Amino acid sequence: MELQLPPHEGGDLSVVDMHTGGEPLRIIISGYPEVKGDTVLSKRRYAREHLDHLRRVLMFEPRGHYDMYGAVLVDSELPEAHLAVLFLHNEGYSTMCGHAVIALGRFAVDYKLVKQPQSPETQVNIHCPCGLVKAFVEYSDGKTGGVRFLSVPAFAFATDVAVMVEGFGEVMVDISYGGAFYAFINAQRFGLDVTKSRTRDLVDAAAAVTKAVKSQVKLHHPTSDDLAFLYGTIVTDGKDDHSVEPTANICVFAEAQVDRSPTGSGVTARVALQYHKGLIQLNQIRTFQSGATGSQFTGKAVRETMCGDFKAVVVEVSGRAFYTGVSRFVQESEDELKHGFLLK
Repeated sequence: MELQLPPHEGGDLSVVDMHTGGEPLRIIISGYPEVKGDTVLSKRRYAREHLDHLRRVLMFEPRGHYDMYGAVLVDSELPEAHLAVLFLHNEGYSTMCGHAVIALGRFAVDYKLVKQPQSPETQVNIHCPCGLVKAFVEYSDGKTGGVRFLSVPAFAFATDVAVMVEGFGEVMVDISYGGAFYAFINAQRFGLDVTKSRTRDLVDAAAAVTKAVKSQVKLHHPTSDDLAFLYGTIVTDGKDDHSVEPTANICVFAEAQVDRSPTGSGVTARVALQYHKGLIQLNQIRTFQSGATGSQFTGKAVRETMCGDFKAVVVEVSGRAFYTGVSRFVQESEDELKHGFLLK
């Protein structure tokens, strides 16, 4: 039987599905309207204000799920960029996503967005809302492999910040930026273990921290107010001193969405935090493990830089992404749930 589109109204939305360390990425390749704006950040605002119904269609059930993640390819204003991207999740639009960059690097080579791939690595310049991120894709005999990327300037925003968290009292958090802002806290503060405790318990603790930090700490970013918001909380095993052994964490972001991977932008922010505290040196590699799936990324600070008045580092993060399928999504006018829904 030949696969063909079923009866439907309007156009269809075509996607390529991938995962990086277990975290999904749905790349929309056709059917999405033009995203207007002179810059990637202005395109992000336009999508949020005018095209948000399509985020719900593609991320929410019945086509997606509570923890689905997506990417819309758009034009960049930067001549050196091979592609630009908007990131989608259950709450809205992120400014950076490392697991997506790893997947998009491989996708860009395989789908010929880079015209002349080079061995042993092909560079892919990906313009994210936080800035230009350079990915390097293993390439040999026409096949793509692992991907590493160099982050935008990452920095520790504040350390040992006291916040009152509902149900837990006063807790101390660190806040760091890796393309997005995260709060960091040791799971032991809640009597939890990032690799053994129930995911629900970790989510509840992290979501409570996120709520507290958002209401009690004012963030700012040197280059754009669009970047000055807390994306989520990363609960760690507290093993921040340099070691050849992996350190585990779990990231809860957006509307209590759980990252299955070690979180690429979170690894970036955590490396910047560890470097700021003097716990690691330049080019000391650390392995970061997902508390959810056990998948691993590596990360290291490769050079010092500045971001406004913040002492910052450029971080290299490495991982693997894999394809899971392709789909063409349609809508029927009589379907009362065609716009998507979430179970909370």
